[in-house]
Amino acid sequence: MIVSFTGAQSTGKSTLFNKLKSSDRFRKFNFVCELTRTLKEDYNLNINEEGDDITQLAILNGHFMNYLKYKNSDVLLDRCILDGVVYTTYLYHTGKVSKEVAEYADYLTSKLVNSVDVIFYTEPDVPLVDDGERSINIEFRNKVIELFEEAITHYNINAVRLKGSVEERIKTINDKYDLWQTIN
Repeated sequence: MIVSFTGAQSTGKSTLFNKLKSSDRFRKFNFVCELTRTLKEDYNLNINEEGDDITQLAILNGHFMNYLKYKNSDVLLDRCILDGVVYTTYLYHTGKVSKEVAEYADYLTSKLVNSVDVIFYTEPDVPLVDDGERSINIEFRNKVIELFEEAITHYNINAVRLKGSVEERIKTINDKYDLWQTIN
């Protein structure tokens, strides 16, 4: 089972991801941290609204490699290909990513997004917090949120929307997981 979080920066994905690491329900899952910060650290890539073709290709291909590595196992991803296409689309609209990379992002997303069994979309109902890495540009965040909504519709994704407190979000996750277990 492939489970992923998706959503704009500072919407609680990593908080939930880290909480689920100690959950009995997810004890058999591999936990895969987000790619972007790792790629920035390993290769000194520009991220967020400063990304470019190289950054986005590395991120998109990282999502593809995660698919290949975990397609037959239980995995919880901090982010998925949907994040890759949303941020690539933003960068394309701002002239920082080429048409070819934007088309590749769309192509890869159309191939991979349905391989994710459950996508939890973290609603942006939490404050934007500066952690030293993520962008705190509110205009950037708002545009990314808009692009997530468009992508969810465009790719016909039945995302499970997480909102409210951490506890409320965890309850929604657990309920969805329990339901999925009874079906399968």
